[in-house]
Amino acid sequence: MTKFVFVTGGVCSGLGKGITASSIALLLKAKGYKVFMQKFDPYMNVDPGTMSPIQHGEVFVTADGCETDLDLGHYERFIDEELNYTSNITNGKIYSSVIEKERRGDFLGATIQIVPHISNEIKNKIYEAGTTSGADIVITEIGGTVGDIESSVMMESLRQFRLEQGRENTFFVHTTLVPYLYGSNELKTKPTQNSIIELRRLGIQPDIVVTRAPIDLGDAVKKKIALFGSIPPENIIEAKDVTNIYEIPINFHKQNIEEIILAQFGLKVTKSDLAAWQHLLNTVENLNGEVEIALVGKYVELEDAYLSVKEALKAAGYQYKTKVKINWIDSESLEKEGINLKEVFKSSSGILVPGGFGSRGIEGKILACQYARENKIPYLGICLGMQIAVIEFARNVCGLSDASSKEFNEICPNPVIDLMADQKAVINKGGTLRLGNYECRLQKGTLAYKDYGCDTIYERHRHRYEFNNKYRELLESKGMVFSGVNPESGLVEIIELPNHPHFIASQFHPEFKSRPTKAHPLFISFIGASIDYCKHKK
Repeated sequence: MTKFVFVTGGVCSGLGKGITASSIALLLKAKGYKVFMQKFDPYMNVDPGTMSPIQHGEVFVTADGCETDLDLGHYERFIDEELNYTSNITNGKIYSSVIEKERRGDFLGATIQIVPHISNEIKNKIYEAGTTSGADIVITEIGGTVGDIESSVMMESLRQFRLEQGRENTFFVHTTLVPYLYGSNELKTKPTQNSIIELRRLGIQPDIVVTRAPIDLGDAVKKKIALFGSIPPENIIEAKDVTNIYEIPINFHKQNIEEIILAQFGLKVTKSDLAAWQHLLNTVENLNGEVEIALVGKYVELEDAYLSVKEALKAAGYQYKTKVKINWIDSESLEKEGINLKEVFKSSSGILVPGGFGSRGIEGKILACQYARENKIPYLGICLGMQIAVIEFARNVCGLSDASSKEFNEICPNPVIDLMADQKAVINKGGTLRLGNYECRLQKGTLAYKDYGCDTIYERHRHRYEFNNKYRELLESKGMVFSGVNPESGLVEIIELPNHPHFIASQFHPEFKSRPTKAHPLFISFIGASIDYCKHKK
């Protein structure tokens, strides 16, 4: 029988519920249990696919093509398991589903209400995750903060869920803030007490309280929180601030969080296999070099807009025991008159242009790509970054000065990037991109083939425009290599320039498959080339 762990948050957002949930899942997996993860978001969007990255951070894409919250990236990186359509549920998705059923007449004329119809739909999504995944334990994170009006029906559903399944099959983890007042030099527990009271008002008693604080709580503070929370002191888990999020699972493990959960579930407590994770921590703590990568993006004011790219760069650096320092560059800033690109990139040993949508900042990205190509600086383009590389090459090598993408100019004379054929009849923007895993065949003898070490790969996509194959012969004649192609559609997946130390770009998003313990081949290759460039530059 599947067991269920629910992670809620109190006091304020940004306390690390996603990392807490991921750490618990990792530790349970290390005990030999099959785990699966979910995120419930209380906003009314059906999914984050149409939301601005500046507001919401990156959109993470699962293998089966769902656009999801960035926390799912944390989940996959921690537990190294592919998640699916049941892993990200929003209020918008729940309400849409119930209304669709009502329109079909599924409720046989009943009056549709928040309880039981919406609450039942929420519970069904939790049960579905357990059934379809075949997991021993499902860990579900509830977005937002306890007391928010948006998440009230979700909390009511969890209350009902425990009533149905019993305490032996459900476990509640509540994350809170314990602030430190520097004037009086003391930790204050009142926000945590009030958060637990609010949770109880909703009919939920937490089994563990995870406390975020800048320093150790000490026994007296833990006992005080335990008393007001009606739980044993050992069920107060400290989440002290750390410089590296990958320390958190080990910190939790030292406090026996997974054993407390397994004991309530009546499941066997086995020896933990955390060797790979401990090796990762040892590596991170003993990095002996540094390389700077220029990330040229249009949403750099919020680093979370490129969270998976950032983590993939760091993971690749671990392979070389090297710290990756990111030079965040706003692509619009490169479009200013008189800008000195040599000065901008003087300390960077690699240039990465990530994905994005819309025409803003595009010319700046093209300038960055041109600078990397002409100055033999390692380049990695991702999604839009590949399209940028094609446009730049077409303009400055092939002589098509007016080359562009129909995304930026609908009437451009030379659309080397065009709308995909199956996208031309699309009206709704949400969920209609080319999404999820697609096959790619690699050409032997190319950098891509060398990086992957095989001829067939599957990578995750999120785009609406593609390389226009009408221009393939021209670009090939000038030296561009199309090293990866989808065998069914002929869609170009990877381009590269052989007369360059390292110049490669993909239509897909390799960052979504990178793990801290298993970096992605394209990032490993890129960081390796950047380290070599850095050495020769000196």
